[in-house]
Amino acid sequence: MAVVLVGWAVATVVTGMLLQPFVIPIASTPPAVDARQLEQHVRYLSQDLHPRNHEHHENLERAAAYIQRALEAFGADVSIQEVVVEGTRYRNVIAKFGSPTGPVRVIGAHYDSHGDTPGADDNASGVAGLLELARLLGRSPPPRAIELVAYTLEEPPHFRTEHMGSAWHARSMSAAHRDVELMLSLEMIGYFSDEPGSQRYPFPALASLYPDRGNFIALVGRLDDFGQMRKVKAAMAGATTLPVRSINAPATLRGVDFSDHLNYWNEGMPAIMVTDTAFMRNRNYHQPQDTFERLDYERMAKVVQGVYAFAQRP
Repeated sequence: MAVVLVGWAVATVVTGMLLQPFVIPIASTPPAVDARQLEQHVRYLSQDLHPRNHEHHENLERAAAYIQRALEAFGADVSIQEVVVEGTRYRNVIAKFGSPTGPVRVIGAHYDSHGDTPGADDNASGVAGLLELARLLGRSPPPRAIELVAYTLEEPPHFRTEHMGSAWHARSMSAAHRDVELMLSLEMIGYFSDEPGSQRYPFPALASLYPDRGNFIALVGRLDDFGQMRKVKAAMAGATTLPVRSINAPATLRGVDFSDHLNYWNEGMPAIMVTDTAFMRNRNYHQPQDTFERLDYERMAKVVQGVYAFAQRP
């Protein structure tokens, strides 16, 4: 009996560390996010600037310019970080809100796409969310330093290399000795499904712990980011009716480090991915069918409201 109790206790602790099921939402009423504007951003990036990969430098430049103009229109302090790879110059676009000093929260999304795919969910959705977040922060400045970053070169052949735009930004924060409280990576936030069996998982046992319908937003972090995960989950879960699921897991679990947050981990900084779970839900991932009309902009708007709620937390 003692062995059973010990086993139950260990299972309970492990489940709590992985899923964080008992986080109490912090109720808030964030301002409305314009779902139509989200769609306009995604449509422009995925149609007018298609394809936007490293082989189509002109489209990447047009995307960066579009993002820069929008951020400036929202009143941000905007700067450009040059990313030089094999003699070619690319750009990260950085927007600062709130206090000019103190610990900073970095919220980022990459604006390049995979190969010649439209990249509506991956990752025009994240960029659209970043721009709407900027609009809200411009109207109501946050109490602390917030840095929004649109990254270049997340996709292959630069994925998981030192050439990623986010790697350049993370290294620059280390070099400047900036205290990064947390980085949030908005990595595919627009695809949702209420169909049974629409949600898959990288490890079979997870299917018994999480829903089989892709109708939630997921927060993904390392075991080291347990405390930060609770803060983000509490803020996002209390902001809207959209279900928020979370996992703290070793980076060896497939997909846990599949975005820009990886580069902040590499610099010793806490980071969490905000995601619709990509290929675990969206079968159009890295396919020609990843188009703007397949996304759910009403639920995407709720994701942005949740991130805004966290950004405004003291």
